[in-house]
Amino acid sequence: MSDMGASLAPFATPLIAATGAILVAIIAALSAIAVAAITYWTTKKREREAELRREKLEHYKDFVATLADVISGNRTLENQQAFARACNKLNLVAPLSVIDAFRAFQDEGDGEEGEQAETRRNALMSHLFYAMRDDLSVGNRRDDQTILIRFWTAGTAQTPEHTRSMGD
Repeated sequence: MSDMGASLAPFATPLIAATGAILVAIIAALSAIAVAAITYWTTKKREREAELRREKLEHYKDFVATLADVISGNRTLENQQAFARACNKLNLVAPLSVIDAFRAFQDEGDGEEGEQAETRRNALMSHLFYAMRDDLSVGNRRDDQTILIRFWTAGTAQTPEHTRSMGD
């Protein structure tokens, strides 16, 4: 037996070296596959996030445009229906922070008149806009978010101003 073991000894070292090389090649191939899979997954994830951001932006733009129509006094049935559709779309794509801000703004409504009611509505609308901007990762550049956002509209026959706030 020892003669047989001695006769195989010259083959043992190259066989171990070949096995090691095969293991290294297998590990390298598996690593390359894993890197490719991770790269593909992260790229697809970023693409999905970018597409969702684009879709959200379109919904937000639609919402703002229809809100401006309703606020500016252009409350036709068609504009109110468009606004209702835009509001419903928000429930589909907006995060809870935007939905909560929208509900607070919506709950305030147009019922009350006066400067205090207008100030509250403007503050709630601004909070809603800041929530949408945060969702879209648009830098607000301020931590306090105290600047009130106002619409620019052409006005109506009764009010020809170029800027209008919620209660005008």
